[in-house]
Amino acid sequence: MARASSGLAYPERFYAAAAYVGFDGSPNSNDKDIGSRFSTDVALILYALYQQATVGHCNVPKPSLWNPVEQGKWKSWKQLGNMVSAEAMRLFVKILEEEEPGWYSRASNSVLEPVPDVQMNHNAIVEPIIENRNSFAETKTISAENGGLIETQDIDVVSEGLGSVVVYDQWTSPPITGQRPKGRYEHAAAVVEDKMYIYGGNHNGRYLSDLHVLDLRSSTWSKVEAKVESKSVETPSPINITPSAGHSLIPWENKLLSIAGHTKDPSETFQVKAFDLQIGTWSMLNTYGKPPVSRGGQSVTLVGTTLVIFGGQDAKQTLLNDLHILDLETLTWDEIDAVGVPPSPRSGHAAAVHAERYLLIFGGGSHATCFNDLHVLDLQTMEWSRPTQQGEIPVPRAGHAGVTVGENWFIVGGGDNKSGASETVVLNMSTLAWSVVTSVEGRVPLASEGLSLVVGSLNGEDILISFGGYNGHYNSEVNVLKPSHKSTLQSKIMEGPLPDSVSAVHNATNPTRDLESEFEVGQEGKIRETAIDNFEPMKSKGGETSEHILAMLKAEKEELESSFNNEKLLSLQLKQELADAEARNTDLYKEIQSVRGQLASEQSRCFKLEVDVAELRQKLQTMETLQRELELLQRQKATSEQVAINTKQRQGSGGVWGWLAGSTPQNADDA
Repeated sequence: MARASSGLAYPERFYAAAAYVGFDGSPNSNDKDIGSRFSTDVALILYALYQQATVGHCNVPKPSLWNPVEQGKWKSWKQLGNMVSAEAMRLFVKILEEEEPGWYSRASNSVLEPVPDVQMNHNAIVEPIIENRNSFAETKTISAENGGLIETQDIDVVSEGLGSVVVYDQWTSPPITGQRPKGRYEHAAAVVEDKMYIYGGNHNGRYLSDLHVLDLRSSTWSKVEAKVESKSVETPSPINITPSAGHSLIPWENKLLSIAGHTKDPSETFQVKAFDLQIGTWSMLNTYGKPPVSRGGQSVTLVGTTLVIFGGQDAKQTLLNDLHILDLETLTWDEIDAVGVPPSPRSGHAAAVHAERYLLIFGGGSHATCFNDLHVLDLQTMEWSRPTQQGEIPVPRAGHAGVTVGENWFIVGGGDNKSGASETVVLNMSTLAWSVVTSVEGRVPLASEGLSLVVGSLNGEDILISFGGYNGHYNSEVNVLKPSHKSTLQSKIMEGPLPDSVSAVHNATNPTRDLESEFEVGQEGKIRETAIDNFEPMKSKGGETSEHILAMLKAEKEELESSFNNEKLLSLQLKQELADAEARNTDLYKEIQSVRGQLASEQSRCFKLEVDVAELRQKLQTMETLQRELELLQRQKATSEQVAINTKQRQGSGGVWGWLAGSTPQNADDA
């Protein structure tokens, strides 16, 4: 039911509505945040009507086809034709009132009266708002930063639970029902659809193995009574799911993957456990290749269909800085020997991926110190670099947690074994510039080590959810922060030319996030549009004009969906060609193996022939020696025979002495 149009008259009412939506006309205004508050079609219409009311009909050139976001905005504006400004203003307000009937009340109360600072929003001042005969509680929260009081003006009013009236860029502890999990740290958390799962951790030095789930819609805790799969394809024998801490939890298909972690009786190799969300059972995944050594405190980052594991600490308390990749489709390990200077060995660091290409590593600790350095690994060239950080660089910390929202990387908690880090900071991964979102005071869970941080979605907006941690006390509180686009994209980012170390990352890719749709570039290089399909037409005074606009937008949407389907078909064809090529490669590999076998057999025969030839050469040398000895004997024999003949001849003649002695020569016959 639309709210009655009381209060301001036009055009002031239009400008109030535009400011409420985010189009305030100032240089610092940001129209991108309405994409998280409205459906894609509504956001496009609001943008086009605002341009038509403030600028007039569209005369700007058509954007390039390579920029589908700007092209969609341009088409939405162009289709309004020569609609007069007054009609555009009224239609803008009418659509806003149908989408958010209570916008005027919230806009009227957006300027808050100063109230005392309330740490962690536990004792926020609540004032009732009567809207459409329904009573809602509006929370006013003032944050303390640098010792001064700052009034928070961005307010969102929701009924209860996690969406119970949280301001932007401030942590709030919402009311949670159900059985709260035991306080812990070094646990792991993951969000699947509208549920946050908490698994394992450390409490009083004891490792835990319980699994809890928080329903983000009903704000209710419940414990999951998980079963252990006795026999399966992955595990042919019974398994034992041991309690662990310092592990990672990754959603994959219909499973939660628990990666590594410290255990009481550690195994020698890396373990990957899987919890089936459909049947509620744990199983152990068998992987192939050489797995890393067991460890805890590592970072595990999902990049496409692979897990990138870096660092950690093994069971012997040896710090690591090795890099491994697990292909989730083939369950095959691969150890990466990257070039460049890697981060020093560490554990308790945080990691994130930007544009499906760059792996960022921040902070962590060794046995002696904590770090606040930033390292970047190019996953295409596998090269490490250490770029120059911009903005307000965070203090050194370990045991912190981080999540990404678009191109912004939020870091929460951590410490240096002396005190906890009180600032919640954000890094723009395109410019590598840091800024402080908010800070807390005292020993609160958000300034502790070993906490978990996930990003969920509620009422079309991103929310950061933290749980647990240790700061001298084992915490089990849930805290929520709703990031505004102002906090992540505004002026704390340093202006001016980027340094060379930053420009490589910035120029390589700069993902576009805008109000009408988000286009993500996957590993296959295809553009996927995330849009809201269920949209009901709106009716207003200018019904025909509005229906015409919606018809044109739907036609454009169908055209984009057709292009997307064509791209999907092309992707399937490429996958089929890749499968065929892999099959051919397999056949060629088999042929190569066969040829290698034949070559080995021939090499064996050649070796035998070489041995035979060597033996024959030896025999030939022996024969030559015997021949020479035979010739020598023959010559000796001939010489001896000649000597014998000569001797006989001398004896037969008698010579002169025989004649003188009067001897008678013998005749020839006697001789």
